[in-house]
Amino acid sequence: MEFREFGLILFVERYEECIRFYKDVLQLEVRNEKEPLVTFELPNGYLMVEQGGVGSAQEKSRKQNPTVLRFDVSILASVVKNLEARGVHFSKRSLAFDWGTIAVFNDPDGNRIELGEINSSSSSYTNK
Repeated sequence: MEFREFGLILFVERYEECIRFYKDVLQLEVRNEKEPLVTFELPNGYLMVEQGGVGSAQEKSRKQNPTVLRFDVSILASVVKNLEARGVHFSKRSLAFDWGTIAVFNDPDGNRIELGEINSSSSSYTNK
């Protein structure tokens, strides 16, 4: 099959807070905005944030949300520092694995987000 692009739809309870978070804190570019949803540009795809989910004050369990939003970055430490300056609280600033390192935080609805810095020599993880 030939797919044009990949999209992820994230249903949220704290809609306005999540829109501000993805737009102002993560600085994702808005592709389209029409209540009750906003679509953000991602490399090779999009993230659509839509009303109708269930929020949590802390990170959702895998049972509540078995997905993680992962954004791969070139230099993890500088992106973490930049986001902390914008008020992001990281539950984990640096978790090392054989394939790379991640940092972990949540959006206002408790959805887990990871930043990943992939080792260029890693053969167990491919980043195309």
